[in-house]
Amino acid sequence: MDKARETALRVLQAVEEEGAYANVALVKVMRRHPLSEQDRRFVTELVYGTVKASGTLDWILRRYSSRPLRKILPMIRLILKMGLYQIFYLDRVPASAACNTSVDLAKRYGHAGTAKFVNAILRSAVREPEKAAFPHGPGKATEELALASFHPQWLVRRWVKAFGFDEAKALCDFDNTQAPLVVRVNTLKTNREGLLDALKESGAEAEPSTWSPEGVIIRSHGSLDTLAPLQEGLCQVQDESSMLVAHVVAPQDGEFIIDCCSAPGGKTTHMAALMHNTGHIVAGDLYDHKLERIAENAARLGITTIETKKTDARDIGKLYPGKADRVLVDAPCSGLGVLRRKPDARWRKTEEEIAELPKLQYAILASAAMAVKPGGVLVYSTCTIERAENQAVVESFLTRHPEFSLECTGSFLPEKKRQEDMVQLYPQRDGTDGFFIARLRRAADQ
Repeated sequence: MDKARETALRVLQAVEEEGAYANVALVKVMRRHPLSEQDRRFVTELVYGTVKASGTLDWILRRYSSRPLRKILPMIRLILKMGLYQIFYLDRVPASAACNTSVDLAKRYGHAGTAKFVNAILRSAVREPEKAAFPHGPGKATEELALASFHPQWLVRRWVKAFGFDEAKALCDFDNTQAPLVVRVNTLKTNREGLLDALKESGAEAEPSTWSPEGVIIRSHGSLDTLAPLQEGLCQVQDESSMLVAHVVAPQDGEFIIDCCSAPGGKTTHMAALMHNTGHIVAGDLYDHKLERIAENAARLGITTIETKKTDARDIGKLYPGKADRVLVDAPCSGLGVLRRKPDARWRKTEEEIAELPKLQYAILASAAMAVKPGGVLVYSTCTIERAENQAVVESFLTRHPEFSLECTGSFLPEKKRQEDMVQLYPQRDGTDGFFIARLRRAADQ
């Protein structure tokens, strides 16, 4: 049995049947089943590729199977999709290897009949690849783009309407690029130059970020479990655009800060570092396991000023009325700005979910506002590019809360200043994860 492909299949099973996140499931499975560096890279490519192309692979599978997909055993369907991904998208994998190893997997996880079924489907795909040609021609451009770029058609239609076809294509293309590992230096223990030296000693290749003074982009590295600077608390995994948020909050030494939706704690620990581990930060979340992650990260980084609190963010204003110098609302959102980092997320989102989110986001923001002291700061951020979840939520809030005013958020960015009251980063324009940030201030006499 091919160990690498079977490992990839186990990860795909966790994603498909248990709802696991691909990146989390990948780490867990590979910890239990150690692989060579070459196999580790191959498994990662198989998992991310098959997950990312999931909807397109279903479409291709329908071209070769007369059996409805719902009637194919889940494990066999995953084997087929993984095989089709190798045949159509991994040029360096021989078609015979893709077919033979898939049949072997089907024998183990099915029976003789399913193995024959898998063999017939994949051999047909190799013989007649033209059956899987995407629709093209007048009126088919959006459908073709969705299939070719591994995105749901409803999402591509939405982006074409918002940005135009060319920019929507650029956004889809960006989502399919490999996101580098980005870390934030823990300034409580070292500086960026010190971290770069430590990473080099660990065998990693890294360079400074141009977005944040604490950011480091790691271009190549081994397992994170053995990356010494990370394990020793010299840095924290955090995206470049996410690092901007703490700078917009601009916390000062000794202040009382509330991070309403804190997990996994990247922004929380960043604010603590900017405050030189002074003051007090309440990090809230609904779930115990997420609060544990915040505490673990804080301990590894040597931070002692963070208090984790299990709470619904919609209640934060009642718990801390007028108490906080600054409050951060990094709101639950559709996450459409970070799809390159979460290959499974694009197939889990729905238009209905996006339509419902602004109600929740507004409720959290309104509650958080109650916790802000007169003269204090309220920051709202998301990792999406949807206006309804971003600018529209802030505009609605300001209409109903005249005691707050919008500041020039772009002037608080640490490196690349902008003259924008609300900052919206777009992947296809800015070359980074999509992110939204707005900074509001409460009047000093209210």
